[in-house]
Amino acid sequence: MFVRLPCGGVGVDSDTIWNEVHSSSAARLAVGSVVELVFKVATRELKNGFAVVRPPGHHAEESTPMGFCYFNSVAIAAKLLQQRLNVNKILIVDWCVFLKGTHRVCNICDSLSDLRTFTTATAPSKRSTTDPNVLYLSIHRYDDGNFFPGSGAPDEVGSGPGVGFNVNVAFTGGLDPPMGDAEYLAAFRSVVMPIANEFAPDIVLVSSGFDAVEGHPPPLGGYTLTSKCFGYLTRQLMTLAGGRVVLALEGGHDLTAICDASEACVAALLGQEKVLETHSKYWRSVHRYSPRLGLSLLEAKRGDSEEAEAVSAMASLSVANTNAMDQRPEEEPMEEEEPL
Repeated sequence: MFVRLPCGGVGVDSDTIWNEVHSSSAARLAVGSVVELVFKVATRELKNGFAVVRPPGHHAEESTPMGFCYFNSVAIAAKLLQQRLNVNKILIVDWCVFLKGTHRVCNICDSLSDLRTFTTATAPSKRSTTDPNVLYLSIHRYDDGNFFPGSGAPDEVGSGPGVGFNVNVAFTGGLDPPMGDAEYLAAFRSVVMPIANEFAPDIVLVSSGFDAVEGHPPPLGGYTLTSKCFGYLTRQLMTLAGGRVVLALEGGHDLTAICDASEACVAALLGQEKVLETHSKYWRSVHRYSPRLGLSLLEAKRGDSEEAEAVSAMASLSVANTNAMDQRPEEEPMEEEEPL
């Protein structure tokens, strides 16, 4: 089960380290937090939510941890929703740039206490893709199977009663040019939202990875989505299931990108855009910030910096002009011409 990593440490696969002291408790705490939040939203105790957890979970399969993930938090939450709350139809959306293992996870623990002794079958059966009550929609980079993990083709549609309930929006063509906001918005408009509306879920779970955000090098994504695009996608999903939407933080290797995209998603969940739009007409203090709501942290800071530089430049220009006026030599009197 364990392998020796290049760094000399112990891992569960070639890139996922295992710490004997902390990994087990951290992984169980993460999945437990996601499940608790999902239950609160499903029972209407909360309207929606965003679980900021580490380690992530969506690469983990039924019997195989991988890709920095140990337990597939969203898949476990979906299974427990069915078992404990009899939730009928569950939509899982995953917009991480890599294909995930969620669609293959099965035989998940029957209770939260089982996580202490979590074991699974050796050969994964395909729970999500054979269950017509769980619709799995993934948007990811595929490149004809040449991008990690090599699976997730459009024709992988599920099996048995679940045929058609595994939907892979698999981008191909590499990074020439890289996919961006336009491609993801088109995918949502033409595939994700029409299918989701027809499915009519009772709750929406989002494996919210942000490695498609601009700033990730090619091996870790290479796409150029903006942070505010994910805020827009979140608002689209909030039109489903009476707004019962739960996001769980998954992938992302650039801290700034993760922060900016998370902020955009949380702003959408809180409905801050509507508040600012409404009250900017009445309050000057709100009006000042309303145009910047859709900006990332870096863009907002850049705007503040440029504004401060402009003010400083204008001030220095004004001072320079004043000094120039003060230092201008007195005009010499014109010589009087002798009278003729």
